[in-house]
Amino acid sequence: MAPAQISLLLICSGTLGYLLGTFPTGYLLGRLLRGIDIREHGSGSMGATNVLRTLGKGPALVVLLTDACKGIAAVNLVRLLEISPWQVGGRSPLDGNIVTWMVVVASLGAVVGHSRPLWLRFKGGKSVATGLGILLAMSWPVALIALGIWLLSLGFSRRVSLSSLVAAATTPVIMVNLRQPLAYGLFALAAGIYVVLTHRRNIERLLEGSEPLIGQKLAPSPPAPPKADPDSTGVADQTAT
Repeated sequence: MAPAQISLLLICSGTLGYLLGTFPTGYLLGRLLRGIDIREHGSGSMGATNVLRTLGKGPALVVLLTDACKGIAAVNLVRLLEISPWQVGGRSPLDGNIVTWMVVVASLGAVVGHSRPLWLRFKGGKSVATGLGILLAMSWPVALIALGIWLLSLGFSRRVSLSSLVAAATTPVIMVNLRQPLAYGLFALAAGIYVVLTHRRNIERLLEGSEPLIGQKLAPSPPAPPKADPDSTGVADQTAT
């Protein structure tokens, strides 16, 4: 297959993954159930954790499952290219290695699409549930181990953000230990770094000791101090003299 054709397939895969990732489940539920923009409440994310804090357990479960399904769909829709009607003489004209990289590009597109949806001015979630769905479709043993690490960390810390950071950091190591394809390992590394970047505010709160426990609402930000009136300041100075 010519390089131009491969490039086109990779671009199409990334676009497909991005569009799937942009489906704003948390945002839509906020509008439907409360008439609110979920991104204006709590942590400002439209992911399952913020939906749990703002809308409750039921909507949070719907968001978690739907966001994970976006990742599963991104992987499996690309893998369908290895199946008829593309098959010629019982075999796919696409090299298996090409399909693997198409899966990786589509997966990265889904991760970015969830956190930076075009339709919502590039403000979305943090891509953790979508990443879990991708891992389930890529390699379910890796996904189950990563989920186990996430649950173990959550049990000790009671903080979803910290658990997500730990799982994101350890997933590339799991990929290597389970001898997954190099492309999958590179995806885990790139997606892990991206997830850490989407948690910048959470990391700041963790360092400050103000990150809320699971289900606990964020403490409101302290009000900004009132600005001094320059006219009144001038009058006060004249009075003092």
